[in-house]
Order: sequence, then C-alpha cells, then structure tokens
Amino acid sequence: MSEQLVLNVEARSDLGKGASRRLRRLADKVPAVIYGDNKEPASIQMSHKDIHKLLENEASYSSVLTISMDGQEQPAILKGLQRHPAKDRIMHADFLRVDPNKKIHVNVPLHFANEAESTGVKMQGGIVSHSATDIEVSCLPGDLPEYIEIDMTEIELGQIVHLSDIVLPKGVESIALSHGADHDLPVAQIIAPKGEKVDEEVEDEAAEDGEGGDEEAASEE
Repeated sequence: MSEQLVLNVEARSDLGKGASRRLRRLADKVPAVIYGDNKEPASIQMSHKDIHKLLENEASYSSVLTISMDGQEQPAILKGLQRHPAKDRIMHADFLRVDPNKKIHVNVPLHFANEAESTGVKMQGGIVSHSATDIEVSCLPGDLPEYIEIDMTEIELGQIVHLSDIVLPKGVESIALSHGADHDLPVAQIIAPKGEKVDEEVEDEAAEDGEGGDEEAASEE
C-alpha cells in the first residue's frame, strides 16, 4: 500500500469564473470541488505549490488521498484535473469522497518490468509495444494498489499480453473483464522492428503453401 498522501485545503465561498481567475492570479491557489459519499458537494481551494508537488508523485493519481480541512480529514480520490494548455499550471481539480466499505472504480498505472531482459527483446531482437498504460479496476479503498506490475521476462516475439494475463492483487477486479471475454483487451506485445523480416519458418511455411496450391492447380488442369 502507498504512504499517506495528505492535501491541505480550505473552504471556498467566492464562486464563479471571475473568482476562480482571481484566485489563481492573485493568491496562487487552485479552485476545486469535492463530492460524493451522499454528501453535498463542497467548493474548496488549495495552494498551487501543494497540489503541484503532490501530483509529482505518480501514486497520487491512483491512491486514496487524505483531504485535510479545518482540522478534519476525509479520504478521497482524484477524479478530474484541468491543466493550462501551454503552462505548467493546474487550473482545477475534482475529488471524490470515498467510503472505506464501498468499492471504487479507479484507473491504475501499469508498470512493465524486465522489458529489456524479456525473451522477445534480448534473445529475439524484438521491441515492446504498449497498447495501454493503465487499467480501470474495482476494489475497496483499502485494497487499491499504487500500480500493477506486469513481468515481461518470459514474453516472446509476437506474443501478446492481454488483460486476463495480468495477476491482480487480492480484492482487485478488472472492470473490462467483468463485462466478459470479449473485453479481454491487449495491453502489450513484442513486435519485430520495422523493416525486419518475419520468422524464416513462417516464410518457409508460406512458400510451401503457395507451392502446394500451384501443384494442385496444375493437376486440375
């Protein structure tokens, strides 16, 4: 499990677009909202420096955060984030309150381990291609992992890693797989570099198939 990630916030009473612009420009703070858990949404604000530093930690995107306001703490997850299109500035954030006894849906990062040492790369000259960088999971807040690791050591050239191949932590379920086998999507594979020839055996088999077809056609004639 992750270390406790705490974000200090304040209540925000001056609402509207103009107020949010003043808040960012004059006070260097970020407007935000926290909602959920059958409670009224609350407008909050926080130091830009604090939330910027928090988000430097990858775990903040997929961990239960502790939102501290007026001496009270409540668990929440980051559900939305707006950034400035040209500057390294956070414009707005959305937080969802969580109940320790109710499951939540969160996108968790995928970490691909031992790519350079994998059979398909080290022994067969392939390169790793990622189809996904995170997956959506369902679990209780206390079971939420910071990331999910996929060991690529034994993956060979041409082999595809699907959602069903991922070993999930106890209590964690893939949302996609819960909808059925048709949603067993690929997350990574090892492919041949561009311009490389396909496996010689495959070429030979294709040639033999072609020759067989010509012979059959000739015999029919």
